[in-house]
Amino acid sequence: MSEAMWGGRELDLGAYLARIGLEGVVGPDLPTLRAVHRGHVAAFPFENLEILLGRPVRLEVKALQDKMVAQARGGYCYEQNLLLAAALERIGFSFTGLGARVRMGADKLRPVTHMALKVAADGGEWLCDVGFGGEGLLEPLPFHDGARARQGDWTFGIEHRPDGTRVLRSLHQDGWFDLYAIGPEERFPVDYAVMNHYISTHPHSPFVSRVVVQRTTEGSRRNLVGSVFSVARADGSQEQREISAEELTELLAREFRIELSETDTGRLLGAYSSGT
Repeated sequence: MSEAMWGGRELDLGAYLARIGLEGVVGPDLPTLRAVHRGHVAAFPFENLEILLGRPVRLEVKALQDKMVAQARGGYCYEQNLLLAAALERIGFSFTGLGARVRMGADKLRPVTHMALKVAADGGEWLCDVGFGGEGLLEPLPFHDGARARQGDWTFGIEHRPDGTRVLRSLHQDGWFDLYAIGPEERFPVDYAVMNHYISTHPHSPFVSRVVVQRTTEGSRRNLVGSVFSVARADGSQEQREISAEELTELLAREFRIELSETDTGRLLGAYSSGT
């Protein structure tokens, strides 16, 4: 795997590590992988605001670095995991791109639209995914059948299915909840470019018609979907309320650490007030 494939040489690794709060020496080992994954999730919120601001979602490493590192914004799955991939490649990890069908508890057959990574470290393989938003992993999960791990207040597991897929699951109060099914085929940046076009432009995409901003911590999951802001906890409790356009900017800054320019704020409020 060459650095040209994932853009590792184009990344300012020092700036990225500073953005995720990681200091000291890094190397292609499991402690580094865990620290990078956790730091990334904590630093970058999941958000689709670029679409609602009327701009294309660009996946080049320079564009990702300008937006997410320099401007302290977030992104959705391709942006998040491609930035992570560039960092892991620059550090020296060996990894494979994955594609997944989102389930979110349903058995309906959906297209392959999600990205994750399978990373080799310390003799094992690890599922890394910093871009699944509200129910995403906090740190790498062993990528083998029957894996189960507690991360903060959340418990995740992997189950092998007869069709050859591996399903990432989250333990809810009423039992296991399927998040997404990972196919066996290796994926590459060109595959994610096609997926990204669909997700950022197709009228049936969940990200083109409403605000979706999410942030996961060890004890809570914050979600703004459309005009509804909610905070969910592992014990099943949840608080939610409607957010007015007047509250939006302050909420994004306080709950998701997203601060927009005056121009972008005006554009977003226009889209938000019109029903997105």
